[in-house]
Amino acid sequence: MTELQNMQPQTIQPLLSLSHASKSFGPVQALSDVSIDLFPGEAHALLGENGAGKSTFVKILAGVHRREGGSLTVAGKSADFHSPGEATAAGIAIIYQEPTLFPDLSVAENVLMGRQPRAGLGRIDTRAMNARVTELLRELGVALDPSRPVRGLSIADQQLVEIAKALSLNANVLIMDEPTAALTLSETDRLFRVVRALRERGAAVLFITHRLEEVFAECQRVTVMRDGTWVSTGPISDYDTDLVVKQMVGRELGDLYPRGEMTLGEVALSVRNLSQPKMFSDISFEVRRGEIVALAGLVGAGRSEVARAIFGIDPRSGGEVRIGDAVIQPNSTRAAMSAGLGLVPEDRRQQGLVMDLSIERNANLAILNRLTGGLLMNRKAEAENAQNWTSKLQLKAHRLSDPVSSLSGGNQQKVVLAKWLSTNPSVLIVDEPTRGVDVGAKAEVHKTLAELAASGLAVLMISSDLPEVLGMADRILVMREGQLVGELSRAEANEEAVMYLATGQRAWAKQAGAA
Repeated sequence: MTELQNMQPQTIQPLLSLSHASKSFGPVQALSDVSIDLFPGEAHALLGENGAGKSTFVKILAGVHRREGGSLTVAGKSADFHSPGEATAAGIAIIYQEPTLFPDLSVAENVLMGRQPRAGLGRIDTRAMNARVTELLRELGVALDPSRPVRGLSIADQQLVEIAKALSLNANVLIMDEPTAALTLSETDRLFRVVRALRERGAAVLFITHRLEEVFAECQRVTVMRDGTWVSTGPISDYDTDLVVKQMVGRELGDLYPRGEMTLGEVALSVRNLSQPKMFSDISFEVRRGEIVALAGLVGAGRSEVARAIFGIDPRSGGEVRIGDAVIQPNSTRAAMSAGLGLVPEDRRQQGLVMDLSIERNANLAILNRLTGGLLMNRKAEAENAQNWTSKLQLKAHRLSDPVSSLSGGNQQKVVLAKWLSTNPSVLIVDEPTRGVDVGAKAEVHKTLAELAASGLAVLMISSDLPEVLGMADRILVMREGQLVGELSRAEANEEAVMYLATGQRAWAKQAGAA
């Protein structure tokens, strides 16, 4: 541990200090009297539900929005950013969940964009550029070829390119917004090694995440926000999960995984020998009414591809899907929906919503044919259905006529759920139902899924969140490299058992009765 990290925050000057800042957008008060100090050599977690004001807060630090009132100092100097360029020049870098790089340029060109070393006649000195970026990557402990194009890099590697770019700009304040949401366990471990290296260099890291286990493992201090206001700040040792959650949501959360005793009905979904070349093969399982079955495995195991083939989005080369007694025509989403199948996709923004349409219209997208008489939409029925489901799901919105893009990620997920629940499905497939969703909204989504199962709905849940899988599933099916390799009951399932199967540890797999 460095000398900086051993010193108490009160004895050193913060690299960044924002005091009593506010921000409104018309009648909506997004931030009110929020303060934070970021110290060198420290990872500081910023926590809050979706809609708590975290994004607005970050955009003020990034120079995208101007604060109203309060003060900002960076490295002891007063600052008032009018643009992102001014924030960058002051040493502040933002690492977003989805990096914004030029895919057809090389790693080195992206890192040193606009600042490439020059050779004779003003030409870019490619050798010097690659050498400089190689050194930056070496400082981070990362093995990336600086000459390779960014296209094809994983999200994790793209984030490392963004971090190298920040170092090349001499950034000493790095803000990471949900950096691990789309990463595998090994990629997450590598990212945190890089974060520790940054702290060793004396950088301040502001870490925004919904994964509380990462906060307690990697951060030294915590700031909690709720409804656009500051709630608390303190050392991580002063907090536990229950306190953080209570401060974030302003109430006792209750059971995060409210899964009671199940009452099984008849088979609602039957999949037999489902195959898709190069993706998965010979997948067979059943889901009964009243049951939540989880499809677990590592990223790339083929889980989402199976869901898409069941729903008819992607073609299948063989196999059969039944909803109840009805065999579903392959490669037809219309047939799947008519039979009572719904799919909440992994990517809500690209696959689940039309971002420019209203919340109300998005909530009704799957049943527009029911709401249309001739050429006219039954606006009253549309409004009533949207109000019904958004109320049940406790959606937080100003007006249902607002574009769905105005909502936080957690509330967007609720609109996708509302869209499919409006169809009154008998089987619901939910792919990563709480990815990017705060803990309060996560509890509400879990409660909804539990209530739906209790009412007789069959739920097939795909999740990379192992606590979610273990907490919500009645049975767990584990995939590895396109194969179904094992099944675990709720009683025998634990994290080690799932991971052994997912990673191919055959000794345990045999003990568990895996295929």
